[in-house]
Amino acid sequence: MTRALWTHLVKDLRIEWRSREAINSMLFFALLVVVLFSLAFDPRGAFARDIAGGVLCVATMFASVSALNQAWAREIRHQVLDAQRMAPSPGAELFLAKVLANFLFVTIVQVLLAPVFLVMYNLNVVGQPWKLALVLPLGTWALVANGTFFAALSIRTRNRELLLPLILFPIFMPALLAMVVATGYIFTGESDPSLWIKMLAGYDIIFTTVCLLLFDVVLHAE
Repeated sequence: MTRALWTHLVKDLRIEWRSREAINSMLFFALLVVVLFSLAFDPRGAFARDIAGGVLCVATMFASVSALNQAWAREIRHQVLDAQRMAPSPGAELFLAKVLANFLFVTIVQVLLAPVFLVMYNLNVVGQPWKLALVLPLGTWALVANGTFFAALSIRTRNRELLLPLILFPIFMPALLAMVVATGYIFTGESDPSLWIKMLAGYDIIFTTVCLLLFDVVLHAE
């Protein structure tokens, strides 16, 4: 990690540690989605394992949007983003620091959500639970990498809270499908999720590379 990347990352972590805005809002929204789905479907037994993967992924996706918008909204205040644009460091380092910070915040929310999720859906994992340690980080990285990029793209628009989901969700659909199917296979034990995990890894590599290459254009756009 370069000095500039480390500086940006530590700054974001300190701001979040003091305010806890992103984690609190994501955790509340994710808990709300999980509880509402449990009340709507009354999940039990095999049915709970069938829908659990989709509920977990959708809850993470919707909850992350608020944090992704807040990450860049903070930089608009007091012309911080303008100062970062004039800095001699590459814009890719700023982007990667934002992605790492958002990835950490979403992961913390997932860890806090896991016990409540298991209790609400009475889950008994039939497959290999350790593969969740591959699926969830890969899916989360796909979400926050694209989300951070498109949040920066829409930050200067009037309706950025509405524009970000409209841009992000269609792009994220292939990764969401792979994430849902892989977690479903892990919960039910019906099939091997290795193919979907490889698809997630390939998606992450492709889109992270594209975002890193194009972020300088987005950062310096008027």
